[in-house]
Amino acid sequence: MNSKVLDVAILGSGYGGLGMAAQLKRHGIENFKIFEKANTLGGVWRDNIYPGAACDTQSHIYCFQYFPNLRVSSMYAGQEELLNYLNRFAIHFELSSKIQYNSEITNATWNSKEQVWDLEIRNSSLIKAKVFVPAWGQLNKPITPYFKGAEKFQGESFHSAEWRYEVSLDSKKVISIGNAASAVQYIPEVAKVAKQLTVFQRSANWIMPRGQQVFTEAELDEFENNPDKFFESRNSIHKMREDGFDRTQQGSNSQDEGKRLALEHLFNSIQDEELRKKLTPNYEFGCKRILRSDDYYPALTRKNVSLVTDGVAEIIEKGVITNTGEFIEADVIIYGTGFASQSFNGDLDITGNNEQRLSNVWAEGAEAYLGLTVPTFNNMFLIYGPNTNLNHNSIVTMLEIQHQYIVDATQYILDNNVSLDVKESVFRQYNAVIQEKMVGSAFSADCSSWYKNAAGKVINNWPLNVESYRAYTQFSPSDFLITADLLQGETA
Repeated sequence: MNSKVLDVAILGSGYGGLGMAAQLKRHGIENFKIFEKANTLGGVWRDNIYPGAACDTQSHIYCFQYFPNLRVSSMYAGQEELLNYLNRFAIHFELSSKIQYNSEITNATWNSKEQVWDLEIRNSSLIKAKVFVPAWGQLNKPITPYFKGAEKFQGESFHSAEWRYEVSLDSKKVISIGNAASAVQYIPEVAKVAKQLTVFQRSANWIMPRGQQVFTEAELDEFENNPDKFFESRNSIHKMREDGFDRTQQGSNSQDEGKRLALEHLFNSIQDEELRKKLTPNYEFGCKRILRSDDYYPALTRKNVSLVTDGVAEIIEKGVITNTGEFIEADVIIYGTGFASQSFNGDLDITGNNEQRLSNVWAEGAEAYLGLTVPTFNNMFLIYGPNTNLNHNSIVTMLEIQHQYIVDATQYILDNNVSLDVKESVFRQYNAVIQEKMVGSAFSADCSSWYKNAAGKVINNWPLNVESYRAYTQFSPSDFLITADLLQGETA
């Protein structure tokens, strides 16, 4: 094999990809590269720049333990500050030279003869790597459903994840189609400037109060000078969020308490009984993503804001026709319609052993062992894969656990010059157990959500708490079929 071979190729430079790279370096593995299709790093925090964009997980647990965000300004940080954190992270771990920008991986094929991944890069040469780590995330591909007549609309329109700041909303008639996680953040900001804002709601959200905390300079100095103080906060929040996992269990006292707090927040915020009725969910607490906001409800009480629960029948030149025939005029339509959350492999065509295509393997729903690896796809480890999303704690903690597992697996592969293919029996048994543990979870309750596939199977969420995932996710060679690599290439 004449071409140079990377030890690891990482797809994506968000939290998942950058954290993976840092952990490889921290463990002495330097022969890797990150392939990023955009011209800058950041993942979702680069792409989601809509007004009010912020994390609804506390900042002290939304950072890597080994690189704490000591001077984060508030408990719920905004998009710009989180992107700055990732840039500082990349500088600290000297990752800039490891990132190849404008380099979209368009095809990935396991080369069983050479025991490497052949990766085709758009407008570039073929790359070979012993280990392939896709770090797409679950919320990176915006989706805009087709609405009849949308192409006729004469105003401006865009998805919230593709915000167009050149389109002024000042004194405009704006429609937001969608009212979920992104929309509850941008709607209060749009409401401040729009002449009229109409929010189309398909289903009400369970919304908890956020309770923003802005840190003083004295507090930030103390965190920086005495990191133990920061970690006291971090550990306390982690425990509180872990304890809150019980809120996602059907029939639990904690679920009842969560529901009570959410309804109390609604009743304290909305006095109008008709509006309050529209905003009261009719499905189990925790079945959909639980949101946190202090300003969404007040925004809906503004005189220039109205909430519509009729569906969109048609979009015409000047606005929207509802299912009941009402015409709502619009200058701008914002699609807060979410993401292709179950398109774990994005648009990438991945082919494993015996010409198995991942899209075919996952045709009825994505599955992976520990959310990380799939039979016949040797030496491929997913980050934030199937059944690893949370509704109670920080996904960054889950990423750290996955990164450590992948480091351990990679070290074994390199030390022994082998490829690893997770055993079908291990894969099947694990996923059967995970689905059994999903029984009784609010995620599997009777509602539609982005956690489920078309058949109603929960394929996004982890059914237990984070510490349970940590206990599960320990690398063991016995879980894999091991193939010796008889052909040794020159390392890059």
